[in-house]
Amino acid sequence: MEALTILFFGFFAALLGVSLPGLLNMTAVKIAKEDGSKNVVQYIIGSLLIIFIQTYIAVFFARIIESSAFITEILHEIGLVIFGGLTIYFLGFAKKKKPEGKLNKAKKNKPFFYGALLAIINVFSVPYYVFLSVTLASYQYDVFYFAHTTIFSLGVTLGSALMFYLYILYFEKRQNKDGFIVNNLNYVIGSITAVICLITIYKLLR
Repeated sequence: MEALTILFFGFFAALLGVSLPGLLNMTAVKIAKEDGSKNVVQYIIGSLLIIFIQTYIAVFFARIIESSAFITEILHEIGLVIFGGLTIYFLGFAKKKKPEGKLNKAKKNKPFFYGALLAIINVFSVPYYVFLSVTLASYQYDVFYFAHTTIFSLGVTLGSALMFYLYILYFEKRQNKDGFIVNNLNYVIGSITAVICLITIYKLLR
């Protein structure tokens, strides 16, 4: 029974974490629109694989990361550099078709690895699941037990997969009604990464 509860918590946590427009889900929409269903499925599988691994690592090292302000600050600094670069790319260069950037080539030719890459640099999910795992442990849910850690990570992966699907389904239906967001996804993604940069700067200066 506890295992099913932990699976549900992981699933629900992912629904909350991925429900807001973010780098991974909006990129999935972009790939579905530009490169078709086959590529977006590969992209999602690559992303989900890394999400599972990230969640597992976050839970495994939850107490260490949560108790170390130094590690948390390093994660924020890395994220700031990465998302700052992505903001410049999507807002400044993504609309330029020639020459084609390395990110676009990877997206078209190797969507699985492109999804994995974006999930890897999306380091903000790690503190999120660190916090959740510590919270669950405080309520006597043994999420640090090996099997429960795997179940929790699986729940997060399933919840993320559902949100990817819902995002793609929603924007496919909206495309014929209001194509502004769909046709300007580069700017949407760039704006999201810019907001993340501002939040990170605030946390580092606080």
